[in-house]
Amino acid sequence: MRTIIVENRDEINSIIRECKTCYLAMSVEDQPYVLPMNFALDGDYIILHSAMHGRMWETLQLNPKVCINWTLGEELAWQDIQVGCSYRVKSASVNVEGVAEMVDDYDEKYRCMEKTMAQYSDLEFRFNSPAIRNVGVIRVKIAKISARRLGVSAKPVYKAG
Repeated sequence: MRTIIVENRDEINSIIRECKTCYLAMSVEDQPYVLPMNFALDGDYIILHSAMHGRMWETLQLNPKVCINWTLGEELAWQDIQVGCSYRVKSASVNVEGVAEMVDDYDEKYRCMEKTMAQYSDLEFRFNSPAIRNVGVIRVKIAKISARRLGVSAKPVYKAG
């Protein structure tokens, strides 16, 4: 089984959109920190939201450089049931590197929250003024993006189960 580099941006976007959670990695003073987050893909930006306080918010203000990961798939496969090194998890993953910026403009925060909800539902949502004022919206411009499909087989693969 092998790993295939994915370079087509439409395919990369498709992997991202199929995921329900991303993992935001950040660090300050050489201390890494990772959180699962809800997100939206908005062209060349990733939108995240949270409270405007806490460890993540403080970390991003000190060091806005981030890495975001999405991983899709957990199917176990192998080429030889007796050989441990032939086992793989068939999956696809995307990594983005960029710089986080806090969105302060009310109208832009509202738009970002609409985009975020569109990631999870086809319904149209309205947000009241306090909800928008009190939510922390973070936007990450994609500086570098890479993707891979893992566990791709050159010959038939047997599935668990």
